[in-house]
Amino acid sequence: MTDIFDNAYKALDIAEKEGADEVEIYCVKGRSISIDIHKDVIDLAKESLFSGIGIRAIVNGAVGFSSTNDINRIKESSILAVRSARVRGSDPQWSGLPVKSKPGKVRGIFDSKIKDIQIEACIDLAFDMIRGSKSISSIVPTSGHFVCADSTKFILNSNGIEIKEEDTVVQASMEVITKDAPLSTASEFDMSRELDVDFFKIGEGASSLAERSRNGISTQTRDCAVLLEPMAIADILENTLITSVDADNVQKGRSSLIGKIGTSIASTDLSIIDNGTIPGGIGTSMYDEEGTPSMITPIIKDGILSSFIYDSYTAGKEKRESTGNAVRGSYTTTPSVGIRNLIIEHPSFDIIGQTKDGVLVNSVIGAHTANPISGDFSVEARNSFEIKDGQVTSPIRSMMISGNIFDLLKNIDGMGKDIRKIGPVITPTVRVAKMRVIGT
Repeated sequence: MTDIFDNAYKALDIAEKEGADEVEIYCVKGRSISIDIHKDVIDLAKESLFSGIGIRAIVNGAVGFSSTNDINRIKESSILAVRSARVRGSDPQWSGLPVKSKPGKVRGIFDSKIKDIQIEACIDLAFDMIRGSKSISSIVPTSGHFVCADSTKFILNSNGIEIKEEDTVVQASMEVITKDAPLSTASEFDMSRELDVDFFKIGEGASSLAERSRNGISTQTRDCAVLLEPMAIADILENTLITSVDADNVQKGRSSLIGKIGTSIASTDLSIIDNGTIPGGIGTSMYDEEGTPSMITPIIKDGILSSFIYDSYTAGKEKRESTGNAVRGSYTTTPSVGIRNLIIEHPSFDIIGQTKDGVLVNSVIGAHTANPISGDFSVEARNSFEIKDGQVTSPIRSMMISGNIFDLLKNIDGMGKDIRKIGPVITPTVRVAKMRVIGT
């Protein structure tokens, strides 16, 4: 059977002969194993092979795109990409596809154990999560999910780029509930580029959190210290700050950070860096998803806004270099601006022990409703606890937290040492000195 990669050169040649000024071919192929858990039973286990090709053709600055997973339709898709570019108006701000450059050096993104794993071994790992969740007798599992995949991407363009890279990923999650009233729920997850995840611990961690969250009390509405654990702060950042530093949003007037490069927007001890080369990062690769070498971009340095993040198109509009932040959901989409590995840095200390009055928040619900321009948010805090005189005390039954991401950044006064990879965000627990807590 003909390989999808073998047809990349054919697709580029066809598009050029159809009259494209520039052509980009993005191919991906791989294998995935996914397992769904319902209560304490494996509900579904399946292995899938996937492959596809996306074709981006440029004619007079206009971009056309087409994709297919059928090698017999690659010629048709190549022609369609060119034709769709012809019917679009020319974009005078188009500056060109990336050119061939030296790749970033990366490691820790491929594990042969994941590539070679069989579905029976994956089922055993899923059962480890179930056993972990049942290790506390008062808790029962409600649902879970496991997926591992290996994939190879191939990027080819008419400017000389020819890149092939293989990577792997495994991720798993578990949700649980208490057997008896008062009911309490919790979830836990982990993900990695290597098969080094403790699956029993995922289930056990979810159950431990649910057990600790039982018999919640009411909390007072007040302004106090809020300690946002990694899942909570990552969710808030992804729906507020990250959209604000996206160069596409800035250029279209959809960010409140327009004109603020070089100004203070956060605590002087806070730095936020996007790093596409960090070993083992979920967003790590030699190049971004259109062929620009991965790099390190300080977004906030010692509280000062240092840079936005760019792909080649948004960078070209400002006659500057891309920061290597082109990402894709799949071969069926064109690239857009996105983070690679967002790293949060601040001096760490015993933030719980040095908190007299505050709350500890494990995760939040509703961060997607945040205003991406102003940075305002109001979210439900899940699995939260009171902190009194340096001790985590009672669980909180119901609570909201609200604020503005830029006020939050200015009020960060400490971080813990519990650094976690929450997808593409790498962060410990963050302490915000003053934030609005809304009790019931």
